[in-house]
Amino acid sequence: MPEQLSFDLPSVPALGRADFMVAPSNAVAVAMIEAAPAGKLVLTGPEGSGKTHLAHVWATKAKAQIISSIDLNEADIPALAQRSIVVEDVPEIAGDADKQNALFHLHNLVLAEDKALLLTGRGAVRDWGITLPDLASRVAAAPSASLELPDDTLLAAILAKLFADKQLTPKRDLIPYLITRMDRSFAAARGLVDRLDTASLAQKRPISRVLAASLLDNEAKSAR
Repeated sequence: MPEQLSFDLPSVPALGRADFMVAPSNAVAVAMIEAAPAGKLVLTGPEGSGKTHLAHVWATKAKAQIISSIDLNEADIPALAQRSIVVEDVPEIAGDADKQNALFHLHNLVLAEDKALLLTGRGAVRDWGITLPDLASRVAAAPSASLELPDDTLLAAILAKLFADKQLTPKRDLIPYLITRMDRSFAAARGLVDRLDTASLAQKRPISRVLAASLLDNEAKSAR
């Protein structure tokens, strides 16, 4: 029987997604999401850190609609404001006056209707590039939940889950090896598992530490 990996981590269910794993690097943000919805909340974090996943968790609790910030100027703002709303990727509208104005009006109408508002984006709010002063001040005043880069425990669990999603069972020594060699992000974990799966199929070799070492060494040489 293949060896199975097990990680004793609690989880939060998400819309149509596998459980969101909780660890010290994201526990505060998860707790704030679970405590919502009420008023407004900002969720920040690096690429692939789980912002969209947690936004779906929040949206389920709030019975909220999810919209991308880049679609705001084409939306019916008064209609949107009749329910709680998630606006994803707010930094994407930096420098776009029309979309920032639409978000400003949506912010005010949602709260006036006693609904809840969640805004997501990479990095600190001060770096989002919001140029509309009234909007910038309102976003800055919102409570902020921040997702951090994963620690070893969480990164190991994510790698195990990504392998399991592909019905792959890596050798027990592979994940600890990968953690010491890879970039510390969810996006990097996802990409690495995809590349290992592709290499395994192409070379007709099992996913192992030997295959991983060959892949990473070749990628390092190509990057020079």
